[in-house]
Amino acid sequence: MSLEEGFRDHIATVNDKGKRIWIFPKKPSGTFYNYRKIVSYFLLAFLFLAPHLKIGGKQLLLFNILERKFILFGSVFWPQDFWIFALVMVLGIVFVIFFTIIFGRLFCGWVCPQTIFMEMLFRRIEYWIEGDYTHQKRLRESPWTKEKLRKKFLKHLIFWVISFLIANTFLAYIIGSDRLWEIQTDPLNEHVGGLVAIVIFTTVFYLVFAKLREQVCTTICPYGRLQGVLLDANSMVISYDHVRGEERAKFKKNEDRSAAGKGDCIDCRQCVHVCPTGIDIRNGTQLECVNCTACIDACDHMMESVGLPKGLIAFKSENNIVEKNGFRWTPRVKAYSALLILLLGLVATAMITRKDFESIILRQRGTTYRIDQGSVVNIFEISLVNKTSHVYKVELKLPEGQKGEVEQVVKNLILPAEGTVKERFIVRLPLSEIKGGKKEFDLQVYGNGKRIDREKVKIIGPIF
Repeated sequence: MSLEEGFRDHIATVNDKGKRIWIFPKKPSGTFYNYRKIVSYFLLAFLFLAPHLKIGGKQLLLFNILERKFILFGSVFWPQDFWIFALVMVLGIVFVIFFTIIFGRLFCGWVCPQTIFMEMLFRRIEYWIEGDYTHQKRLRESPWTKEKLRKKFLKHLIFWVISFLIANTFLAYIIGSDRLWEIQTDPLNEHVGGLVAIVIFTTVFYLVFAKLREQVCTTICPYGRLQGVLLDANSMVISYDHVRGEERAKFKKNEDRSAAGKGDCIDCRQCVHVCPTGIDIRNGTQLECVNCTACIDACDHMMESVGLPKGLIAFKSENNIVEKNGFRWTPRVKAYSALLILLLGLVATAMITRKDFESIILRQRGTTYRIDQGSVVNIFEISLVNKTSHVYKVELKLPEGQKGEVEQVVKNLILPAEGTVKERFIVRLPLSEIKGGKKEFDLQVYGNGKRIDREKVKIIGPIF
């Protein structure tokens, strides 16, 4: 490996004068690329279809921040369940860290929406209209002609239309696909503000994929810099086997490269040409590398063509290359594994024990108690949250065996589906039930004749 480390002082897409270097990656092909296409098209199909799929009449996924309503695979979550979301987010962060420690930035190349949209959608459209990387360079540098104008206009028109679909898809995740369809089918003058907003978001998406492109991965996204403190010599990342590859030299037919002091790298630069972020992987692990595996396919193809073993560029750790050993479960990996399992258990427990109803009972503000015909009277307010899709007629009852009664201010208290209700109620207990100025018990909340919740209440009264 070259001792020259100057490449680490700047990113591959900016020259010495700070001007952007436009990247024209060669169209990739190969085994890993075929696997990436399968994964990417599955994720794209899921992204576009998920807002329109329903389970039990509910949208599969909904993140309605405006109404603070979230649906995950048919289960409704409300602000009262936010702690579960926080736990899931922590789990996600730990999982990404755990995955990065072992496999580097593989998430970026295989799962990240930015990479999938860019490489598997927009870039492929670009290849279809403008040709491979040499044709794209020639077209960019050529003067404006009718042919160039036609290709550029067609490409950017398709880019904008796809960006419009992406913006609407993300909106469906926020407000719901049914509501989005209502807006789309209503007269245009009723949603001018919404149209302006969607055009703005469309333009933002368009600029990201038409102009920013790989700059999102190399300069904007913090994950690339995060991996710098997560990787170590045992992390399995896309690596160039410098022990086997150096000294690199051009290929000569029938030459004994070992006798000539040459390594297996034939310096064809195909790994550079195919890289979507413009780096030379032979310089070592770099923050710009998104582990897309395009360089592995390109190198394997060239090795196969010249009769050398494949795997010069592969998923390897630094220790794999130098010490010729396999993956090791280091103490750090074991620690993160244990933490991940713990968090998975906590999330599973939280999901299993999550209640469909939430009730909060508070004493009515400014009241204590009063004595009425030998009974102690307390006034409370109850707030009920219904997370189900059913309507309930609510009744409040004392626990079995408890003397006294509950009087509901609203006799027919209706708890709407996926809604809330707040109402007052009165508890009457005989004076004999009050010991030490108080009495505590669990108030029973019934819905449609079935107990749906219970909440502790504290009745206060005189101290005898």
